[in-house]
Amino acid sequence: MIDRKLLRIFMQDHLAAATAGVELARRSQGANRGTTYGDDLKRIADAIDDDRRTLEGMLTDLGFGPDRLKVAWAWAGEKVGRLKLNGQVRGYSPLSRVEELEVLIGGISAKLSLWRVLLEVAEHEPRLDSEQLQRLIERGEEQRTRAEELRTRAAHQAFLGPVASPS
Repeated sequence: MIDRKLLRIFMQDHLAAATAGVELARRSQGANRGTTYGDDLKRIADAIDDDRRTLEGMLTDLGFGPDRLKVAWAWAGEKVGRLKLNGQVRGYSPLSRVEELEVLIGGISAKLSLWRVLLEVAEHEPRLDSEQLQRLIERGEEQRTRAEELRTRAAHQAFLGPVASPS
């Protein structure tokens, strides 16, 4: 038997975190518009936003709905996180990109954990679509791989200088 109260809390916590993740992804995308990171970050931000809406739909399908207070706190927390030092008095620095990608990778990893847990729960809850969850896992793995590639390149650029293009 499913503990619906705990499942609701678990999913609502992930929805709140996804809200902060969307905000961070959109900020990172905007700060990198016109760079070699911009298009990839846009695709990642769009996918994170789609996944957040999918999770919100799952909550609705299960009769739960979002916890508005948790979502608001997560949104505000992401805004406060922008105040951290990044090696520059003003503006965006190469360190900002590295740290944002690290946080995005952590968020994507947590989302993958959510989808895997829900896939197990789906065996006992017909309102959860196992095939959809499997697709979400595959997409999350692709997101994480791409974000890790971007982070590797960003870290090299931040700490060692621009990556030489192959001749």
